[in-house]
Amino acid sequence: MDIATIVGFVLIFALMSMGMGFNFGPFIDPPSFLIVAGGTFGALFMSFPLNVVLGLPKIGMKAIKNQVPDSAGLIATLVSFSEKARKEGLLAIEADIETIEDDFLKKGIQLVVDGTDPELVKNILDTEVGFTGERHELGKSIFKSIASLGPAYGMIGTLIGLILMLGSLDDPSTIGPKMAIALITTLYGSVLANALGDPIANKLEFYNTKELAFRELAIEGILSLQAGDNPKVLEEKLKSFLSPDERASLSKEEGE
Repeated sequence: MDIATIVGFVLIFALMSMGMGFNFGPFIDPPSFLIVAGGTFGALFMSFPLNVVLGLPKIGMKAIKNQVPDSAGLIATLVSFSEKARKEGLLAIEADIETIEDDFLKKGIQLVVDGTDPELVKNILDTEVGFTGERHELGKSIFKSIASLGPAYGMIGTLIGLILMLGSLDDPSTIGPKMAIALITTLYGSVLANALGDPIANKLEFYNTKELAFRELAIEGILSLQAGDNPKVLEEKLKSFLSPDERASLSKEEGE
């Protein structure tokens, strides 16, 4: 679980609440909320397929539930498979396939054990990586859309409020409520964009980058395993994908 996302979300609203003096009454305006929320989500339904918009909560939860893939652990697994295959042959690692938790790695190892042509293995895995990236891009784009639509409908609400206010200047008692619509819609739109849309989109982009790098690492290791590379060569080749901290983690695991 990504604790940072939860901490950030709590900090945003806790500090905003303190800034409001915990007096929420002046900041609650149903018409303003309807303009911003209705406009934003109505535009989302126009911009994306129905099933994508309805799946928005599930996509958003990925920013909380996802974890950075364990690249160091992947290398250790591939090296152990390489050592076993070098001693007993590729078929010897078939019994270990069911112990693999990552479906992508499991699929690649199974293709290798089945004797699939290396070029075909690479094409199959590259295709899956490509489609995974597209799915992740769609999830990120819907939150980016929220970030752009929220302030836009906040501005529309502001214009509506100003028009209503200017049209009734002869009745001073209506100026306050209509001015509230004008100002609070802008606030709602900004909060929607900067406390939800952009942060979630950025976190999804972070995890997308990490997962695709993890899969590229897996492909390189799978192909090296199929080619019969020396385990030490395979390990050094895959270490080039890691950051210095990840390399240190791998060296620590090897030393234990």
